[in-house]
Amino acid sequence: MESVVKVFIADDSEVVCQRLIDMLVELPGIEIVGQAGDAAEAIKSIQKLHPDAVVLDIRMIGGSGIGVLKGIKKSEPNTVAIMLTNYPYAQYRKKCMNEGADYFFDKSSEFEKVAEVIRHLAEDSHNQAGRYAKFKQQAKSNDVRKRK
Repeated sequence: MESVVKVFIADDSEVVCQRLIDMLVELPGIEIVGQAGDAAEAIKSIQKLHPDAVVLDIRMIGGSGIGVLKGIKKSEPNTVAIMLTNYPYAQYRKKCMNEGADYFFDKSSEFEKVAEVIRHLAEDSHNQAGRYAKFKQQAKSNDVRKRK
């Protein structure tokens, strides 16, 4: 059973989006399912696509990444939310973490940490998928034995 981690990127900078995509497509088990440059499109797309992880900027056109974060955690509470920002101030970090962010990274000094987190998610997902497949196979063979 092949498991893929679906990632969505929400940032109003095309350069940042492309850099993230270039970095993440190199990782096995990752699929970039979408991206948005404004808050409204991000919320709409995330609700439609149900990604496993989202990378959000704090400041976006038409709203904030914090508003998007609130919406995600209400409708998709298991989605891993990674805040990636040029505003790494304590008050933003605290607000994001209180709203359910799983990670908070500074674009200027921690950009590569996004790939680390996503890679770990993919590894965990792959390991869980393998355990599930093994469990399913064991259950199936137990079922066959019971029928005999």
